[in-house]
Amino acid sequence: MSTAAATSTTARTAASSGRRLPGTIRLGLVRGGVELVQFLRERDSMVFGFAYPIIMLAIFSTVFGDDDPIVSDGVTVGFAQYFLPGMVATGVMLSTYQTLAMSIAVERDDGTLKRLRATPLPATSYFLGKVFLSLVTVLAQTALLLAVAALAFDVPLPQDAAHWITFAWVFVLGTAAGAVCGVAYSSVPRSGRSASAVVVTPLLVLQFTSGVFFPVTQLPGWMLDLSSVFPLKWIAQGMRSVFLPEAFAAAEPAGSWQHGATAAVLAAWLVVALVVGTRTFRWRRHDDG
Repeated sequence: MSTAAATSTTARTAASSGRRLPGTIRLGLVRGGVELVQFLRERDSMVFGFAYPIIMLAIFSTVFGDDDPIVSDGVTVGFAQYFLPGMVATGVMLSTYQTLAMSIAVERDDGTLKRLRATPLPATSYFLGKVFLSLVTVLAQTALLLAVAALAFDVPLPQDAAHWITFAWVFVLGTAAGAVCGVAYSSVPRSGRSASAVVVTPLLVLQFTSGVFFPVTQLPGWMLDLSSVFPLKWIAQGMRSVFLPEAFAAAEPAGSWQHGATAAVLAAWLVVALVVGTRTFRWRRHDDG
């Protein structure tokens, strides 16, 4: 049974029997379950997606290690500890923006979206299913990354509630913004075959310019200013405020963690992407009317 057929079975059965259709949220959860099963079946994609942040953390921590500590205002941390926030931010964007933009573009190209649109499944339920998949995968990926960082690289995790509260709201806002951006950006690739290059390239460039792979003190000011337009820089900065000592706030471009600006930029991207996505989303291929 195809994905489209599986996710719309409940809706079609209810419609044909004259019963009221299940609620949008319930259908969204059903769709989310199908999305999750499909994701787990694609083991190569799942393994790579989960492993990428861990592999990058291992490579950079091994190459630099304790011989290249990061110092700010007289306080020193190991490279693994400094690198972890950027990998958490990258994982969020991989599991939301990249995964959704690519998967939706492929589903549009192979006709899945067209078939789903012809069923009683509400459009909102389809998108809720995608968000459900992103939330589950990003939670699992982040938990695994933090466990590996703490156990394999001795990275100290926060011990107080205040830091974990900051982690929670940055994580939630970043995940929401990334997911909505992924849905909106999915209309950019003209085909499923071009989706990988069109979607991955901007994120890869931003990883180099947003303080993910390099300390922000080593990046040119114009590069940081340009990156500050996009969510990844702010998610990474918010995560640094969670996992790094307070002294490292002085190393940030503004000399502080800028929590207010982080929340404002991520919320703005959430709203703008939602508006753009609702106006530009396509259920058919570009050459299909």
